[in-house]
Amino acid sequence: MPAEEPETEPTPEPLGHPGSRLGAEISDGVQRHRTARTHPLSVPEPVVHKAARAGAQWWLDALPELVAGLERDWKITVGRALGGGTEAFVAEATTADGELAVLKLVLPQGLDAARHEITTLRLADGQGCARLLRDDATRGALLVERLGSSLADAGSSFWRRQEILADLATQVWRPAADSGLPTGAEKARYLVDFVERLWSEFEGACSRPAVDYALGCARRRADAHSTARAVLVHADIHAWNALRRHDGGYALVDPDGLLAEPEADLGILLREDPDHLLSGDPWAWTTWLARRTGTDPVAIWEWGAIERVSTGLLLLSVGMSDIGAAMLRAAEVAAAASPVSG
Repeated sequence: MPAEEPETEPTPEPLGHPGSRLGAEISDGVQRHRTARTHPLSVPEPVVHKAARAGAQWWLDALPELVAGLERDWKITVGRALGGGTEAFVAEATTADGELAVLKLVLPQGLDAARHEITTLRLADGQGCARLLRDDATRGALLVERLGSSLADAGSSFWRRQEILADLATQVWRPAADSGLPTGAEKARYLVDFVERLWSEFEGACSRPAVDYALGCARRRADAHSTARAVLVHADIHAWNALRRHDGGYALVDPDGLLAEPEADLGILLREDPDHLLSGDPWAWTTWLARRTGTDPVAIWEWGAIERVSTGLLLLSVGMSDIGAAMLRAAEVAAAASPVSG
């Protein structure tokens, strides 16, 4: 936050801080449901790191009682914590009638992430995404159907993974003009600011030309936003977010949710599998995605450029250095060999 200046009103606390509206609601929920936990919660280390950077130690401290309150309200039993994410506490849960589910408590960071995820899952209605069973946006809580192992663990070939993920993306895309979700233009502008801030902290990890190329791509995607083409997009599609359904298919979890051009989803596929980009032809990958989904390869490429740099820097900031560094190496190669001018 900018420093407070004399003679002005105080800067509002970020949403989710104990003094904010959401922070007060979470705190009130904890006070109303001070049910003792029968076993301690184990919070994955990347979530702890992200909470510390977001100034949300208070949220970590409140988690045991927050979970206990949801167990009481939703008549669920919460089991072991699940790893793999950075933005939420996630654990196995079982409903009163025995249905297997997953409880997710989203880290409050002032971006309405839980509301956007809830909105996206409601609109998708189980098509391409996991079914939403219960939700409470004020507590950042979602209960979703429990799925199986991830596509990343399935042993599928690279191109088979791409087929599955691209097809899941198209199942999610639909009109959502009145959803209240942020737009692709807003995300692109946010990523410009995010990269500029974080690159100053990790500037040795990525060259300035590669950063400038990615920022130029993001600005062009912001300028290209069209309400006529914008659809509901998942906005965080990758193999770890695709989990197996009982019928053998897959469903996406953990949507960020945007109203954007569909290529925004496909650019995220380009940021993943950096080893494939480093050893293969990234433009051929891009045009394959465009042909399969009937979308614009240039827009896919440009979303991929900003996604690689922004996500690589984010992963460095939460201690996931190996994959973050690999994404940034891929960003260097893609910017140097780009078929799309910067």
